[in-house]
Amino acid sequence: MPYIFAPLALALLLAHPALAAEPAAAPAPLTLDAALGLALQHNPVLTAATHEVHIAAGQRDQAAAIPNPEMSFLREGFEREGRTTTVMVNQVIELGGKRGARVAVAELDGAAASAELAAARGKVRAEVMTAFFDVLAAQERMKLAEASRELAQRATGAAARRVAAGRISPVEETRARVAEANSKIELNQAGSELEAARRQLAATWGSGAPSFGAVEASASTAPARPSAGELAGMLAQAPQLVLARLEVDRQQARADLERRRRVPDLTLSLGSKRDEQFGQRQAVVGVSLPIPLFDRNQGNMASALRRTDKARDELAALENRLALDVAQASLRLASAETELNIIRGEILPAAQSAHDVAVKGFELGKFSFLDVLDAQRTLFQARTQYVRSLAELHRAGADIERLLGRSAYKMPSAPTS
Repeated sequence: MPYIFAPLALALLLAHPALAAEPAAAPAPLTLDAALGLALQHNPVLTAATHEVHIAAGQRDQAAAIPNPEMSFLREGFEREGRTTTVMVNQVIELGGKRGARVAVAELDGAAASAELAAARGKVRAEVMTAFFDVLAAQERMKLAEASRELAQRATGAAARRVAAGRISPVEETRARVAEANSKIELNQAGSELEAARRQLAATWGSGAPSFGAVEASASTAPARPSAGELAGMLAQAPQLVLARLEVDRQQARADLERRRRVPDLTLSLGSKRDEQFGQRQAVVGVSLPIPLFDRNQGNMASALRRTDKARDELAALENRLALDVAQASLRLASAETELNIIRGEILPAAQSAHDVAVKGFELGKFSFLDVLDAQRTLFQARTQYVRSLAELHRAGADIERLLGRSAYKMPSAPTS
């Protein structure tokens, strides 16, 4: 009997607006600024670099601390009448400016940690930009694959109608269906590439799965190619070079610290001695100073000087390599920009026009289906080439961002399908 009312209850549930389940809202589109904000806030590499800054601050505080005093107790003899008891407080006095040199090294370590954090931010920004525009390119590739499938379906329909009318051979329809099947394969591959790119972007802020919708970039967001003068000026402030210069300063400061450690420290002693036999108490004052006869810290000093030379050589090598990498990225950016302009202005319009004419002529019986396939293939290749050039443009821009720590983007508009 209760089963009789089940359909009625279901109908009431669906009809009542308060009881009916609301459809799930589509995920909001993701902008480049939003992606950068998520990555800069949640990226684990940046979190680790931030901890390193706090570690360096603690080490600086420790370097400024002075040595603790030492208390000693000495008893001579065990018989009460003849024993003596001495209580001493010893304090090490650092000579040669060791404490100041230690603090200088710790401050440079802190500056290096801050510079590494800034460099890590630049690297994460570049990774986000690369992943973001890879998703954008994959979205364009998906749109092109969907458009290619629609074109193949239209061609298949036209071929089927002409075969039914007896105007062409059934072989032409078979070719059209093969082309349509290939377009489905391309669409499936484009979908897989898009999902992989979305996961790569989500990984930049530590997410295992993408929870955003499509990515959006304004029509004014594209990498701007700096001039030769701008490149020279920005190259000097590149994060990697800043770190390399700080490393030279750190090694020089450590060499200075090792040099100052060659000066022995003075130990002052102050205490009291009681002689039980005579019932007297005497003040005890002492001074001790190591004699630098065998250990003059010569090994550590030599190593520190060689590390300084190594840091200078690495800085010079980095300057040469960075200048070459920036020049190559700038050339790639210029090449991709020129290629995009040619494809947008010449190749895509011509390929689209040739395809439209071929399809129209095939429907009117003026062209063979091979002409349609050739025009369709040319159009798809042009669109694919556009997507590749678009991705290369943004990869080059992201490389410049990573190398120079510079961000200046304006995005070219995508072609219409």
